[in-house]
Amino acid sequence: MKLKEFLHYTYIFPLLAVGYYFSGLMGTGVFFDVIAGILLTGSVLSAVHHAEVVAHKVGEPFGTIILALCITIIEVALIISLMIAGGDQAITLARDTIFAAVMLILNGILGICILIGGVKYYEQFFARTSATTYLVSIVSILVLTLVLPNFTSSVNGPFYNTPQLIFISIACLVIYGIFLMVQTVRHRNYFIVAEEHPEGVYIPSTIKTIISFIFLVICLAIVVMMAKGLSTTIENMVQGFGAPKSLVGVIIAAVVLLPEGVAAIRAARSNQIQSSLNLALGSALASIGLTIPAVAIVCIMYDIPLVLGLDKKDIILLSLSVFIVMLSLSRGKTNILYGTVLLVNLAAYIFTVIVP
Repeated sequence: MKLKEFLHYTYIFPLLAVGYYFSGLMGTGVFFDVIAGILLTGSVLSAVHHAEVVAHKVGEPFGTIILALCITIIEVALIISLMIAGGDQAITLARDTIFAAVMLILNGILGICILIGGVKYYEQFFARTSATTYLVSIVSILVLTLVLPNFTSSVNGPFYNTPQLIFISIACLVIYGIFLMVQTVRHRNYFIVAEEHPEGVYIPSTIKTIISFIFLVICLAIVVMMAKGLSTTIENMVQGFGAPKSLVGVIIAAVVLLPEGVAAIRAARSNQIQSSLNLALGSALASIGLTIPAVAIVCIMYDIPLVLGLDKKDIILLSLSVFIVMLSLSRGKTNILYGTVLLVNLAAYIFTVIVP
């Protein structure tokens, strides 16, 4: 790579963001928080660029898996750090974060992708087998982790006891592990549409790919750290508007998911809806399939109570979202109605968070 290539904003913004974060200026005033927000946005856009470079090199579905896993690992680190710092005050943090991420992915990212693709191309086509494979895994883990705890009787409340938590964690890892084997080895063709990869597509060099992967990790890490640093400012802003504190988790989850969201939307605009599905549904599966076991280990080690079961309202909204996604992806093609309905579901979720 030539030296002038490093003057591109996708290299400058992450480095500036890292320096600004460790300068200690964040949280010292509105002006400095605005600068932090600008650097955060630049880092998100940079993450999308570097993810696309890696994806072009390794091909599908490996490119989307790398982005999903990177964001999930950093999301887990953020949740665990906040839980350890908050102790018993953070017993619902993992549940609320995972639920917010799943709702934003299934209704928000997927809805926008389908709507944009429908407006521009009328219909977009994808492999039905890929959607079915994703949804079978997602629905199973969602019910085991966020619904079943409400109906067990070993302990009172929406909790799992330690043996149950260990079993559910193993179940999540087994499902996600077998899914990865299916996606990358045994049935890789399920997740690829040949028309999306025309001949002559740009393939970056190995050196550029390695550098982009390093910067991808840096971008994702600084996005999460700055989101955490701005959480107090966001919380004060939410309280200033008189909204419930739970809205803060939705906002932070949205910031963390921005790189995947932007990458998925760009793929949909390029008529690559299969890549959009791989990003969105892969992120939802990784978010719950990996986060729950990691959080469970920490809670067992530090003896932190962990609330996993959703309340009735959230179970209804989750069931509606999953049902609509299943219907929307059952035919192997999309249109603007499917995207519109999903975005309405998202609006209902956010509205009921603000006005419970």
